[in-house]
Amino acid sequence: MRRGRDAIGSVLTDGPVGGPTFGLPGLDAATGGLQRGRLTLVAARPSVGGSLLGLAAARKTALADRLKVLYAASGPNRDDIFRRIIAAETGGEYARLKQGRLTEHEQTVAHQLVQAGDLLMIDDGSDLTAEDIRETAPHMEGLALVVVDRLQAAHSARLPLSGDRLPDASQVLATLARTLHVPVLAIVDSDDPALLGLLDADVTLTLTPTEDPAKVQVVVAERDFGTIGSAYLQPDLIHARFFDAGAAPLGRADSPAGPRIPASTGGTAALELAEAALPYTSGGQQGIPAALTHELAAWRTAVTGGDQEALKEILPSLLQAAAAVSAWPDTHEGHRLDAALRHYGMPVSADTAASAGQSAAASTPVHAPADSGQAQGDVAEDEEDGGDWLKPGDEEDEPEGHVFPALKILKDAVGRSKMHPIPVIRKEERDSGPWPLISEHMDGEPRWVHPDVTATRVPYIRENGKRARRDQFDVPDSFGEGVLCLIDRNGSFPSACSGVPLAPNKLLRTGPLDAYDKTKAGIYLIDIPQWTRTDMPHPLGRIIDRPDEDGRVWVTTPHVKQLEKLVRDKHLGAMPTIYDSWTGKYNESLFKPFYEATRKARTELVQVGGDPYKAYKTRLSIALRLLWPKRPSQRSPFWRPDWRMSMVAEASVRHWSAAFRAVEEGHRLLALRNVDAAVFWAPDGTAPATYRIGTGFGEVKAKFVQPGQMIPEGDD
Repeated sequence: MRRGRDAIGSVLTDGPVGGPTFGLPGLDAATGGLQRGRLTLVAARPSVGGSLLGLAAARKTALADRLKVLYAASGPNRDDIFRRIIAAETGGEYARLKQGRLTEHEQTVAHQLVQAGDLLMIDDGSDLTAEDIRETAPHMEGLALVVVDRLQAAHSARLPLSGDRLPDASQVLATLARTLHVPVLAIVDSDDPALLGLLDADVTLTLTPTEDPAKVQVVVAERDFGTIGSAYLQPDLIHARFFDAGAAPLGRADSPAGPRIPASTGGTAALELAEAALPYTSGGQQGIPAALTHELAAWRTAVTGGDQEALKEILPSLLQAAAAVSAWPDTHEGHRLDAALRHYGMPVSADTAASAGQSAAASTPVHAPADSGQAQGDVAEDEEDGGDWLKPGDEEDEPEGHVFPALKILKDAVGRSKMHPIPVIRKEERDSGPWPLISEHMDGEPRWVHPDVTATRVPYIRENGKRARRDQFDVPDSFGEGVLCLIDRNGSFPSACSGVPLAPNKLLRTGPLDAYDKTKAGIYLIDIPQWTRTDMPHPLGRIIDRPDEDGRVWVTTPHVKQLEKLVRDKHLGAMPTIYDSWTGKYNESLFKPFYEATRKARTELVQVGGDPYKAYKTRLSIALRLLWPKRPSQRSPFWRPDWRMSMVAEASVRHWSAAFRAVEEGHRLLALRNVDAAVFWAPDGTAPATYRIGTGFGEVKAKFVQPGQMIPEGDD
């Protein structure tokens, strides 16, 4: 692969010129900055954000301090790095930028990055060696920092900076630092002490996730002295950046967060609201009314200019615009903006607004862009999936004579398998290997509304008196006459158990793969494949909303198989590259006996109804959730996150595929949610023929409502 070189210059206002730092005050205090003549390692497992610290130092040094940086990229390529910078500077989602979908503001920043000077030199290519870096650096006059992104722990024949070649490479980089008297910052995708001990680093920064997902700890260790400090960072991987943890990211000109807002203006609350508004005023995020975006832009201008009188004048109209929001985007940015506005004591949700007599808030539309990943809140769940409500005692076997002893049946199915499965991973192994890589977002459940449809969340009072929210869809006149057809899939999770591809035994690291091995199952680190269709959500669902700093995501075997089929059927151009993997021997039948018992029980109990059917659903949901209990105190006969997420991913894939077949037959999909809910436009008042109507597994229930009417969910 040809290595290319390019350069970008400053797109920010001038910052104070000094030694290289990360632009993250807590970390800079702990490290004392990046010392000239030293090799500093950033050690982090994949998906923790190690590369983003390298990018932060490069951005701070080149874009704010206007000093020259050599960015040697063995992992990401030049385009990846440009996209990360755009994401970090504008608040745009990195995953969306990788698909080429840029707002006007982001396009402006991209043009500035490409056209500007020569302060950030990018040397990229998979064949990059430490010797190449050593040869290039001396020719850069005024060089202030070298960033090497990255050293790969797993051996790859395609990557010289990988495997057992890393110790020699680190010696070359350490010598380069001392010879040129510049700091060299290298990222390694492992925090294994055995590996780090082999590398010739002067300083090591080890990133470790904490129990709080909003914090990452950085431990700073110096050769000959051991640990010398630590700091906490707040990861914002969606936007390819970190913030200082525990304090509002104030976005100073000398930090990677963005332009300066004076600390004296309006106090901390005003600063936080201004910063929380940035993703929306920049165009990087959508999902709030244009009137509120306008008021937030005026607020940012007043805070930046230190205009106290303007802030007082803007606040009433700003709060009025915010009170008209019926549902905030269910994203990190949406929650942050909601919290920042709540500081001013105003009703910001439809529920609160209604109680204050502001009925207009209940009907304000929220326009959801196509495949935005925006959760709709209080969405319909699979009928056997009753929420994350495991209680002490749920892990106990059902008493004799129970209408459906789901946990007993599931334990028996696993125990009788000839594959000798391992149902529980030992506690001392759970903080390493593949287990920290697995998250709930790997389910791939879609949260999608057609881009031409207006979705409104309206208050609703259930028969039991509980308040809830329900969707209301308005379709454009161009759709013609018709009604909404609501599809509810029966028993999506237990149906998926009929053939879940998983590894019954331990997952072993199989690293980068040239192609998917059909004899293996597990988890895979891949690029997000490009999906340009607007009539269907992305096949990976909400997985694409949480990429790592390289724009890659971890997926389970069901989604890999789904992508392969889409490639075979010419709906995708090519399979994504598999950059890392943890796999074991493939099996589809582990849960098959459980599925068969569940199907038989449902056939009988759905006719009975009442308490017996409710007890069946409750115990079924408990059994499947006990595959991966979340609370450490929750005793369970299982602890296999990969089994649980493979099962849910299989349900998601089947749900998406069924909707896709209907769309291919000419039906118009309006919304796709979770693992069981779909809404189609029905001009003739009938459900798509690709679905079977009935009460059994693999069948669906269909209801019809008029456009603009509330869409019932679950037991409404």
